[in-house]
Order: sequence, then structure tokens, then C-alpha cells
Amino acid sequence: MPRSLRRHLLRLLLPPVAALLAAGAVAAYFISLRPASEAYDQALVDIGLALGDRIRGAGGAYYFDLPSVAERALRTDKYDTIYYSVQAPDGVQIGGETGLPAPPSMRSGADGVRAFDGEYRGTAVRIVALRVPCEADVCTVQVAETRNKRDRLARDIVLSSLVPELLIALATLAIVWFGVKRGLVPLEELCAQIKMRSARDLRPIDLGETPTEAAPLVGALNQLLVQVDEARRNQQRFLSNAAHQLRTPLAGLQAHAELALAQPVPEPVRAELEQVRAATVRTARLANQLLALARAEPGGYRAETFVPVNLRRTVEETADEWVRRARDKEIDLGFELEDAMVTGDAFLLREIFMNLVHNAIEYTPRGGRVTVRTGRRRARAFIELEDNGPGIASSERRRVRERFYRIPGTAGAGSGLGLAIVSEIAHAHGAEVEIGEGADGQGCRVALTFLAAQDRLAADAP
Repeated sequence: MPRSLRRHLLRLLLPPVAALLAAGAVAAYFISLRPASEAYDQALVDIGLALGDRIRGAGGAYYFDLPSVAERALRTDKYDTIYYSVQAPDGVQIGGETGLPAPPSMRSGADGVRAFDGEYRGTAVRIVALRVPCEADVCTVQVAETRNKRDRLARDIVLSSLVPELLIALATLAIVWFGVKRGLVPLEELCAQIKMRSARDLRPIDLGETPTEAAPLVGALNQLLVQVDEARRNQQRFLSNAAHQLRTPLAGLQAHAELALAQPVPEPVRAELEQVRAATVRTARLANQLLALARAEPGGYRAETFVPVNLRRTVEETADEWVRRARDKEIDLGFELEDAMVTGDAFLLREIFMNLVHNAIEYTPRGGRVTVRTGRRRARAFIELEDNGPGIASSERRRVRERFYRIPGTAGAGSGLGLAIVSEIAHAHGAEVEIGEGADGQGCRVALTFLAAQDRLAADAP
């Protein structure tokens, strides 16, 4: 399964960002809660000090004097219940409720105050214990309060901080997502640039627009492109050299076979010589096709050397040879030619016609019909061959353009290179190849249509 770099980056970035946001929320909660809790504790301390002022003593005896009105005011609270306890220096209860939890220790601070949590009458309470002076001694006052206000405050702090934290989290998520997306744009542009290239475009990728982090990858890819291009050039040189080396001995072999056939020889020998000559002709044609294929590939030609070529004249220059071959097979080879100017390599454009007409004559049965057309349709130059032979099934029309592919069961001595060469040359000249049916749905029609821009280039050429 392909690994997404975007998902990988998000997996690396989002968890720590979420953890930081959560830690920030917790820290904000406790930072906000502590001063509020201290304020509530201070209010209890103030109550305790006020209660300490109501302690009276005389002759070593102590009593607690709190008017009922003051007690009602003390115990009046919208949210919580207030409890208190006042003890004499000897620990005797002199006022308030009994049974309030004693502080864990009374190692008092500078102000003799101790605040702690406890439970009273089955309810959690917050208790403040403080020592207050009473006569010449020290009494103890405890003030307890249920935790309703404190819990409400905690909930309010959580809720008030939750919305901003969620907004910050969403904003952070959006920023991280956008940042990762923007950060990967150079890689996406590089990918699009590579996708737009054809298999023939092996130029190195420009490192000037490449991000520093991707430079090693692009550098390695450029090295691979150089190696692939060198391998392609070596293959092209091999094909070209092999074809050149084969043409001369094959031409000599064909000439000797024809000279031998011109002599009076026994019929068995003549039959063998005919086979030698036919095999030599096929091999010579294969060598010529390999040479044309090598020249049609990128590197075998230079587009800047293309010249204006009239497709009509290209056909007329080689028509006589093919008329003779068609006549030998009793095929009606007709021409419907009009001027059609393009810019290209005259040798390669001639190879288009030669391969198309060879295939048409080769596979059209004796007594058939082949028509060659050149001209312009909708301001675009074209060359077209149509026959009434067996045709090409629609399911095979893509594969017949592959090198050395022949439709299973096809008769004849072809090598499967004809339409592959036509496609290569068409691509080199910016032309489209269309394979379809002939007239009345019979036979085959192959048409090359040159792009309008290519036609304008030809028309403007000197």
C-alpha cells in the first residue's frame, strides 16, 4: 500500500501539538483555579477572624458571644453551608458545631492559619483553622464551607477555557494541515512536471526550482535519466549500425540470386534460388525498417533541420515502384492526391508512405483495391491509405502499433514493424494516427493528420 507523506507528517505533528494544547489547557485550569480558591480561603479566614473577636474571657474562663443576627448573616450563603467551631485554649468547645475535622497539624505559618480539605456530615468541605488571641492565651477557630461554589467555579473555568482551547486546536489543525499541504506543493509540482513528460523526453530535471530537501532525489533521478538516455542512444546506434552493415551484403546477395535466376538452371535449383531471393528481399526490408525506426526515435533526427515537404510530391516520387508491385498482384492502386505541405524530415515522411502502402498491398487479396490520398481537411494536412482487404479488428488497433506485434493468424511475411514505424514518425512530426474501417465497413483505413500548428509552421517556412 502506498505510503502518504502528508499522512506521515500529520501523524508526526498532530499528536505533540495536541499534547501541548492539552497541557496548556490543564495548566491554564490550575493557574486560574488557584487564585480563585485562595480568595475563597481568604474569605473563610476573614470569617474566622471575625469570630475570634467574639471570644470573651474572665478569670481563666472563656465564652463565645455571637448575636443571633450576626450568626444568621454568617450562615446565609446562596450556594454553600457554613459551619464553624470555636475552642478555648484548653480545647473545650465554646461555640459552633462539634465534630469538625481537626487540621492535620497546627504548625502554623506566620499568620497561624491552616487551610485543608475534609468531610463533615457526609459532605466534602473546605476548612480553615486559625489561632486567634483571647485574653493572654490563644484560642482556635475553625470555619468550614461546602464546596459548591468552588466546584461551580472549577466548571466555569473548564467551560470558559474549553471553547478557546477548541478554537485554538481547530486553528492549529488547520494551520498544520495547510502548512503540510503548502510544504508539499513543490513535490506535487515536480510530480506534475514529470507526468507531463513523454517517455521520449529524458532531459535532466532543472534543479534551480527544486527544494533543497528534494535536491538529492532529483539529482539521483537525473543520473538515472542520463543512464537511460545513454542506453537508448546505444540501442539506437546499434540498430542504425546493424542496419547499415546488413544493407550492403544483403543487396549483393539479392543481386547474385537474381543473376543466378537469369541463368538456365534446373527447376529444383531455381526453386531454391527463388526462396533465397525472397528471404533476402524480406531481410533487406527488415534492415531498412530497423534503420528507419532508429532514425524516427528521438536523437535520430533534429527537429531544427526539418524542411517544408509536400506530401503529394513524396507519394509521386515513389509511386512507380509500388504501381508495379500492385500490378504484379493484380491490385488496383489508385491515387487521389492534392497538395499538403508539412514541415519535417523528407526521408521519414517517405517511410510513412512506403510502410503504409507495403502493408496495404501485402495484406489485400489479389484483385483488391488500394487508394492513397493526400490533402487537407479542416486546415490540417493528411495522408491516408484505404483498402478493401481483411481489415484490423477494433480490439487489435492499439496493439498493431507495438513493435514486432503481428495479429495472430495473419498471413504474409511482415515483421510487425510497419505501423510501429508509422507511429514513431507521426509522433516525431506532431501527427495523429487513426486506424479505422474502409469504405462500406470493409478493409482498413489508416490516416495521419498533422496538427494545425505544424501546418502553419510548414506554410510559413521559406
